[in-house]
Amino acid sequence: MLRARPEWVCLLLLVVSSLVFLTWGVQSWEFALPLRSQKLIALCVVGFAIGTSTLLFQTLTHNPILTPALLGFDALYVLINSVLVLFLGVVHFSTMNPLVKFGIEVGLMLGMSLLMFRFLFTKDRQDLTRLILVGVVFGVLFRSLSSLVARLINPDDFITVQAASYAQFNTINTQLLTVSVIVCVLAGVMMWRLRHQCDVLLLGKSCAINLGIDYRKLSLALLSIIALLVAVSTALVGPVTFLGLLVCAITNQLTRSMHHAKRLVLVALVSMLVLVLGQALFEHGLKMAGVLSVVIELVGGVVFLLLIFKEYRLKDGRVL
Repeated sequence: MLRARPEWVCLLLLVVSSLVFLTWGVQSWEFALPLRSQKLIALCVVGFAIGTSTLLFQTLTHNPILTPALLGFDALYVLINSVLVLFLGVVHFSTMNPLVKFGIEVGLMLGMSLLMFRFLFTKDRQDLTRLILVGVVFGVLFRSLSSLVARLINPDDFITVQAASYAQFNTINTQLLTVSVIVCVLAGVMMWRLRHQCDVLLLGKSCAINLGIDYRKLSLALLSIIALLVAVSTALVGPVTFLGLLVCAITNQLTRSMHHAKRLVLVALVSMLVLVLGQALFEHGLKMAGVLSVVIELVGGVVFLLLIFKEYRLKDGRVL
């Protein structure tokens, strides 16, 4: 049943997990239900954005162990917050309009990625490997600049910067939900329209071009969607490196279908399920005794290592 209809099973589990998240230990419905509903929507938005963007990135790169985090979004996010704290101070940073802060973060992350795509993905040069390597270099640069800024700011202010360096699923700013939902809906519509071209892209660059796909146009469209979704999810909760890798690995185990009409839906449901169920357990079951983002990074890191070893064994049978 799970192999035959994994998306329906995941949808059922997501509905059950959502009901558990909304009703677990509720004493005042008037207070708890609106608050939890907004947090539930935010978790679903983040899950959708991270899951689908990672799947598209792996489709584009033909590599199941890569994530959009390699393009340096998380490092740029930390740098932006560090610079804001340095020039504005903790008081003004904490009281800053959330929509203005959200717009600055998304605008800079999206602008950086589009500039990188524009100069490194031209008609003459369409090398994704070079693009990823440049993204890694920029990530190292941004982390180095963040460390420099951390030495310049007040040690007490550094706590605020340190908090922004990790994903915060417990304190999601619900004022940003409307904008985030609209962005995800628009990105979802664009992905759905490109789903059949993504299926062809899995055959490889040469085959896709021979079958009539405008490779450069499709690649730029997918990279722009990926950058937009990652920027929105990072600005909403903070950097999450391994969640996309984890949910894509689970999706690959649940289905052998390579059609994006099925895989995009399934990876979004799996990602939402992981966040909603995990947050329900940590927030209501364990009474905030643990942090979901730390567990996700730990499990995702282990999955990353297992995938690397698996790829190595497949390429060199002599290891076995």
